[in-house]
Amino acid sequence: MLDSYRRVLARPGALAFSSAALVARLPISMVGLGIVLLVEHRTGSYGYAGTVSAVFVLAEAAFAVLHGRLVDSFGQSRVLPLAISLFGAGLALMMVAVEQDWPRVLTYVFAAVAGAALPQVGASVRARWAYVLDDPGQKQTAFALEAVLDEVVFVVGPVLVTLLATSWHPVAGLTTAIVTGLVGTYAFAAQRSTEPPAGRTQEASGWAPMPWHLVLPLALVCLTLGALFGAAEVTTVAFAEEAGKRWVAGWLLATWSFGSLVAGLVTGAIVWRSGPEVRLRWGSAAMALAMAPLMFIESVPLMAAVLLVGGLAIAPTLIGAMTMVEQAVPSSRLTEGMAILHTGIVAGVAPGASIAGFVVDHSGASAAYSVALVGGILGALVAQTARAGGSPR
Repeated sequence: MLDSYRRVLARPGALAFSSAALVARLPISMVGLGIVLLVEHRTGSYGYAGTVSAVFVLAEAAFAVLHGRLVDSFGQSRVLPLAISLFGAGLALMMVAVEQDWPRVLTYVFAAVAGAALPQVGASVRARWAYVLDDPGQKQTAFALEAVLDEVVFVVGPVLVTLLATSWHPVAGLTTAIVTGLVGTYAFAAQRSTEPPAGRTQEASGWAPMPWHLVLPLALVCLTLGALFGAAEVTTVAFAEEAGKRWVAGWLLATWSFGSLVAGLVTGAIVWRSGPEVRLRWGSAAMALAMAPLMFIESVPLMAAVLLVGGLAIAPTLIGAMTMVEQAVPSSRLTEGMAILHTGIVAGVAPGASIAGFVVDHSGASAAYSVALVGGILGALVAQTARAGGSPR
């Protein structure tokens, strides 16, 4: 099953840039949960913790497309190191603001700076794969590989940030996120031989057309699924605390991601008769269905088992969406197109986390899982409208 992965990783430089991107993406899975753990520990409010995390991800969403456009215009090696440096400074100042009990407005400002500066490494590495590979089947395998590595990030990151924050110090997890982000992004940007040429966004006739008829519905699907992710993350932390086992929150989230990792491996290793549209529709429906029983579960082991099964739908759904974008978006704007989908995800995380945090504070964790269910249902409905056909506008 792994032969298809070996073939794409055998391309010169592929293993190096994919490995560096893996390390660079660790902050994605660590910062939101790390903020919740730090702020709730210092203030005792999940609502406040959720809003700080929401500010971070909203700022990331607001600037993600601009990051993609800048990377396409000026190159990964120029944009990414500057962005990750600003991210590190902003997040460090946010931690100081929380620890020193500075005015809350400063906490929000620094969280916004960190979120706005977080570089789009996930979109950049997929654009790099699209540049170094010609065969569509190998591109599908490469996208599946990156989806699997995304899930590795979400398996390792929550466990690591929870372990460090609960057993060492509340800021230890976020500090680790800064270090991994800096090291991984610098290493990724330094690999110039596989970098897509800069300045491809401008053609003789101006901007290459973006197929908005496809990209916008996919972005809406990602928005609703992001709300599902954000709500489930905050609610699972609260569920673990209500069970008297706060430390297990990271393990529960990692179990969820592990299910997605397994499904992603299978997705990239086999030849599909159905197109990515079909996988997107069925996968989004399965994600919604998996959220339904969570509000009725009180046992931690049973919650882990249900999350594991539910995670099986995540990677195939997102791989389908990314494949549809790669097939339809002009290569000159591919990083931007990928960033639009990522924007949808992180923009959905913010309201999902905030609403779930409010419900947790007023009604408990079980009721808050309904927020994730609503996000999944909306995503499944919107996915039915995504069509690859038509002409760009």
